[in-house]
Order: sequence, then structure tokens, then C-alpha cells
Amino acid sequence: MRLITDWFKRTLSDPQVVLLILLLAVGLGVVVALGDILMPVLASLVIAYLLEGLVAMAQRNKVPRILSVGIVFISFLVFVTLVIFGLIPLLSRQVTDLVGQLPAMIAQGQTALLALPERYPEIVSLEQVQAVMTAIREELANFGQAVLSFSLQSVTGVITILIYLILMPLLVFFFLKDKEVLIGWVTQYLPSDRLLALSVWHDVDRQIANYVRGKFWEILIIWAAAFVTFTYFGLQYAMLLGVLVGLSVIVPYVGATVVTIPVLMVAWFQWGWGSEFIWLAVSYLVIQALDGNVLVPLLFSEVVNLHPVAIIVAILFFGGIWGLWGVFFAIPLATLVNAVLSAWPGRLREQTAD
Repeated sequence: MRLITDWFKRTLSDPQVVLLILLLAVGLGVVVALGDILMPVLASLVIAYLLEGLVAMAQRNKVPRILSVGIVFISFLVFVTLVIFGLIPLLSRQVTDLVGQLPAMIAQGQTALLALPERYPEIVSLEQVQAVMTAIREELANFGQAVLSFSLQSVTGVITILIYLILMPLLVFFFLKDKEVLIGWVTQYLPSDRLLALSVWHDVDRQIANYVRGKFWEILIIWAAAFVTFTYFGLQYAMLLGVLVGLSVIVPYVGATVVTIPVLMVAWFQWGWGSEFIWLAVSYLVIQALDGNVLVPLLFSEVVNLHPVAIIVAILFFGGIWGLWGVFFAIPLATLVNAVLSAWPGRLREQTAD
């Protein structure tokens, strides 16, 4: 008990450690308590943070900040416009076509399952196949209810999207344009003795910037590679599956495993156990292998290497708290935790030496 008491006294006697704890607690409290209300603001902050790297790059090339902000912001609006009016309609059509073909795919799958007890009676029984088919029908019924519920809420969803499309670009622009003013307004309420918090922030800022920049290029490269490969083999829904493969890299290990299922299922329903299926599966596995063994080490050489166990725990923990957003930001949040844990012992050693 005395060891714990001494540790608390030694830790909380340092004002900088206390400040760091308070900042982390306030930030976490705001996100948890007001996250739903302030979601457009938080999302705009994230986007502005990502675009700030491009603004800083332009400034290093002697471009004035206001002009850099204008160029980056207009480029961002063009990119969003292309996604909304170019990519999303194409994905919507492919999703509609895929949903329309689901009954035929299910019937084909049931036929294949019913043939298993005849071919492998010592491994698969008719009762097991019937149990699997019952589970599939139940899941499809739940999926249908979810789709109906989503359609009933579509009006509210459209209104929310319209609000986001109007508010978020304005917020992003002002966050970029008035960055120094906003930072100055916040820091004026903080104590002047905040070296530990600044040290942690600089480390986190460097790591997250490198991670996000590398992850953006990884998504684009894997998306393009998968789309070109699927198109070459003539796979149906090539763009939709390519987008899913590209986005799967956001969640390490888990994403690649999950997205493999729809890719191989669509290929099997289209070709069966033919040579096309085998060659596509091999090509897809080559893309995944190159991503994990070549692309990731190349893009993330400057990022702190988190242990796979730490990554999986972060995905489970933050995903359980904040759902999809928690999964998306699991690695940056794990980087923040790692930076705090790395700075803390060093600070305690400095305090002991003093």
C-alpha cells in the first residue's frame, strides 16, 4: 500500500504530469459526453488536421499561407465532389445489382451445401447442412429488417448529410485559415509550464501525421491494385470490391481477413471452382502479401511499430466504446497512449534525479 501511496505522491507532485492528466481527461470527457452533438466539429477538426500537412508543404515551398489554404481547400472540395457525384453513384448501382442477385446466389449456395453430405458423408451430415441453412435464413431476415429500418430513417439521414455538407466545409476552411488564432485562444487558458504536454503532443503529432499520410496512400494503392486485378479477370462488382479491399487496410489484420470473404464468394458464385477462381484468389493473396511485407514497411518506416497484440487490443477496446469511429481511430489513439506511456517514465526519472 505504501508503494502505491509513494507513487501517487511522486507522480501528482509534478504540475506538468497533473496538467497532462487533466488535458487527457477533459478531452476524453468532451468526446464521450458531447461526441454526438459535436460530431460535425470533431470531424471537421480531423479533416483540417489532415489537410494541414498539405498546407505546411506548400508553405515550405514559399507559398503564402492564405494562398496555400485556398489551394488546398479548393482541391479538397474538388475531391469531395468527384467522390459524391462520381464514385458513390457507381458504388450504389453495384450494391443494388449485388442485392438483386442475392436470391440466385443463395439458391446456388444451398445447392452446393446440400451436395456436401452426398460427397463427404463421413465429414458433413444433412442435419449440419440444414442447421447452417437455417442460420443463413435467420441472418438474411435480420438483414432485411435492418434495410427496412434504414429506409424508414433515410429522410432524417438525408437531412443530416445535407447539414454536414454545408457546415463541415465552412468549419474546415476556418480551422485552416485561423489556425494560429484558435490555437492562441486555447493556449491562453493553459499554464505556461507545460513542457511535458508539449513533448507528448509533438511526438503524437509526428506519429499520427506519418500514420495518416501513409494510410491514405496505402488505401489508394491497394484500391487501385485490387480494382485493376478484378477488372482484368472480369470479376463482377470490381469497383465495389476494390473499394472494400482498399478500406480494409484501415483495420490491420482484421480488415484483410473480413474483406476476403465477399471477394472469394463473389468469385465463386461467378465462376465456381474453375481456373478463373483459382487465379483470382492467388492474385488477391499476392496483393495482400505485398501490402503487408512491402508496402506497409515502406510507407510506415517512420511510425512507431506497435505490437500486433497492442493493435488488436486497441481495435477491440476503442471499437467497443465508439463503434466504427473507434475502429477507424484505434491506431492513432493507441499511438497517443504509447506516447504518454513513453514520456511518463522519462519524466519521473528526471524528477527523481532532481
